[in-house]
Amino acid sequence: MKKILKYLLRLTLIITGLFAFYLLSAFCLSRITVNRDVKASDDVTIYIKTNGVHADLVVPVKHPQMDWSTQVKFSNTVLNDSTMKWLALGWGDKGFYLQTPTWADLKFSVAFKAAFGLSTTAIHATFYKNLTESKSCKKINISEEQYQVLTKYLLDSFQKDSTGQVKFINTTAKYNNRDAFYEANGKYSLFKTCNTWANTGLKISGQKSCFWTAFDTGIFLKYK
Repeated sequence: MKKILKYLLRLTLIITGLFAFYLLSAFCLSRITVNRDVKASDDVTIYIKTNGVHADLVVPVKHPQMDWSTQVKFSNTVLNDSTMKWLALGWGDKGFYLQTPTWADLKFSVAFKAAFGLSTTAIHATFYKNLTESKSCKKINISEEQYQVLTKYLLDSFQKDSTGQVKFINTTAKYNNRDAFYEANGKYSLFKTCNTWANTGLKISGQKSCFWTAFDTGIFLKYK
């Protein structure tokens, strides 16, 4: 019995140590700023938005480079309002999105699969008519070239059918009457979270971003 308790104690200490190292790494690496000296451009306005845990990238619904409503259709939302001007896109674990509307609904099996990349991913798309800057919603002005790179990144995150259309998930899971879910590419894990995805989008499009982050805090510190 003593040996079993001893091994359990060691295992607990190892797991605790690894978790502490993960949090410390996430903190330190998220404070390293990539693309620190960004040239200002007023060509295209985008936003980054967070609910306090999960960061979304927000783009204009219609722009000469991309009309998102041809892919992420208004009709896939309950409201079906074609006057919406902004589209927030977030990438994450499909189980979290569809089975966990609140933290109280979180199941161990869903969390375990998400943490270790054992399930599929989805994109949560939410339309907005207007956005107001705040601590949780930051405006970023980017160039046409940067927006082109970002658009490709976002489109490549969606799974597409044989006709090139993004794959809508027909589900009753909704957070509001302006949102819908789509099949996504990639695997969610402790090392590639929803916020890692959003941070990468900013990074490759030449915007201030974290060297690496698992959480939204580091991203928004760049835009205080």
